[in-house]
Amino acid sequence: MSSTGAASAGVNPGQSFAAMVSETANRTIDTLQAAEQVSIKALQGDADARQVADAVMNAEQSLQAAVAIRDKIVTAYLEISRMAI
Repeated sequence: MSSTGAASAGVNPGQSFAAMVSETANRTIDTLQAAEQVSIKALQGDADARQVADAVMNAEQSLQAAVAIRDKIVTAYLEISRMAI
């Protein structure tokens, strides 16, 4: 990947893998918490159903992406652990 491709994807080329995974996890948590707050506002009458649906759908997409990333990391780890030395 070129440096311009990495920059356009929002990834710092010098950023460590652990920092990238941590940042992604934090963004996912923030999205889930925002959806929870919108749901609570709707229960209090301060938000409509569309806002809740949008927030929950965004949270679901973020969670699915996080699970897919986790699965890829686990698969890569298992492949590396099976390599002969």
